[in-house]
Amino acid sequence: MNIRMIRLAAKVCGPLGLWITLSGCATAPLETSGSLVAYNDLKPEDGVTTKSKLYVDKAGVLAARSIRIVPTTFSSLALKAELSEKQRRVIANAVDRSLCFGLSDRFQVVPTGEAADLSVHVTITHVTVTDAGLAGASKVASIAPNFISGGMPIPVPRIPFGMGSLSVEGEAKDTNGRQKAAFVWARGADFITSTPRVAASGDAYDLASEFGTDFSKLLVTAESPFKKTLSLPSAQRMQSSLGGKPKYAACDAFGRSGLPALVGGKMGAPPEWNDDAKPVASTQ
Repeated sequence: MNIRMIRLAAKVCGPLGLWITLSGCATAPLETSGSLVAYNDLKPEDGVTTKSKLYVDKAGVLAARSIRIVPTTFSSLALKAELSEKQRRVIANAVDRSLCFGLSDRFQVVPTGEAADLSVHVTITHVTVTDAGLAGASKVASIAPNFISGGMPIPVPRIPFGMGSLSVEGEAKDTNGRQKAAFVWARGADFITSTPRVAASGDAYDLASEFGTDFSKLLVTAESPFKKTLSLPSAQRMQSSLGGKPKYAACDAFGRSGLPALVGGKMGAPPEWNDDAKPVASTQ
């Protein structure tokens, strides 16, 4: 995503008052569910468009060499969002897949049932669903100018209503169950950088991957993911994200979305159409 567009979204979503808060950017609460071992050491650490609190035992995290991912779950509050079981599954799986690809940059990622230096678990604590009708109207509005311009892409802001949001908390624990890192994260879609998908799950699905990226950066570097300058993803992460074989077979437990999901997302298709959130058959 273009950093100028991100900063523009932040400026629009931040200081322009109540109208923008209600219509330009979806609000996301920093919701907790009690799933973390402790919350006392969490400190505010916001990104350009993200609210968060985090804690990291830098020495403990950097000393770890292997890691396992316990599948993401929904809190009782998040389960109240009007999503189908499949939609919840693809959102949770998007968290774990993105997390797995990012963690592979430094850690050896092992299957969930195996021993590892660190265990990671994420809980989705709040979901604001996307208004599919308004998302569809936004997608049509973004396509129409291309016909007028002879196919030249013209950026069109999304209709600034009915956008979704996601709130998440995650934790990494050592073999004795001691907290080594914790991350409470919240972000809403915005009308400048967020691509509309015609589904209630659309924004939450895309934001799930963003969370996975941020949390994996926190664990790989043992520093805030928001302090680093924008950089290109590693070669292994690019390959995995495009549907190629991941660096570690454990990531295949979360499937391979690949190009069909990428193209479908650009076209505004519901994520559950192109991402079945099922393990790659060879790992079973």
